[in-house]
Amino acid sequence: MMSSDTTLKVLTGGYLFLFFAYLFLPLIFMAIVAFNTSSIPQVSPWEGFTLKWFGELFSDAQMWDGLLNSIIVGAAVVVISVPIGLGGATLLVRLHFKARDFLYALLVSPILTPGIILGISTFLFWDRWVNVTGGLWTAIMGQSTFISAYCMLLIMARAQRFDLTQEEAAFDLGANHRQVFWKITLPFLKPAIISSCALAFMQSFENYNTTLFAIGFKQTLPIYIGTKLRVFISPAMNALAVILIVLTITGALVYELVRRRETAQAHAADERQL
Repeated sequence: MMSSDTTLKVLTGGYLFLFFAYLFLPLIFMAIVAFNTSSIPQVSPWEGFTLKWFGELFSDAQMWDGLLNSIIVGAAVVVISVPIGLGGATLLVRLHFKARDFLYALLVSPILTPGIILGISTFLFWDRWVNVTGGLWTAIMGQSTFISAYCMLLIMARAQRFDLTQEEAAFDLGANHRQVFWKITLPFLKPAIISSCALAFMQSFENYNTTLFAIGFKQTLPIYIGTKLRVFISPAMNALAVILIVLTITGALVYELVRRRETAQAHAADERQL
């Protein structure tokens, strides 16, 4: 009869196996389909190895247009959302007033609003009231309304750990507000700001619901993929998924290698000082 520790290990191992199988088996299936000659996405029967779906994907002008639009929208969302998030985080952390909780709820509310509502309301506002037809600009505005809230929360988590005595010491030494912000506050918030930039770009790049209703007749890469899947499930979409998976894994590995190298260099510097 198994002991309680052995039973717990077996159950935990079984759960982890099922969890990772549920997580990775669809990705493995999708990757295999991208190399199957069959024009229907399937693993069995295997009709032969091919790379033609990658060639078909790279020759698709709509895919390149959607990718370019996604990059443009993502970069613009970063430029708009991160400063707004920085300003909101600084305001809520530094100032204490009666309406602070209400302002916090107001700034965070776009996260809780369905993306469809954000997209439709953004499109109607810019089209009806400002006479700006749907396009990249309206998609940028629609995404920025809720992505800036994510940036604000991320920067707030860092700003709440800031020691205000550092700023007070700088003021005592004759620094003005601009110098204190650029020399003390901003360097402390730099990791959170960089993370906010990455988060804002990724949130924008993969967004579908808000962008679909706000962008008008243009399309980003997620909209292109959604349109293709509604019309016909082509193995070229599996080829695109394989490329995205490879890029994601490569980026994660590069980041981890850089992080470990910086950590090793920091430890070496500490040892030399000692």
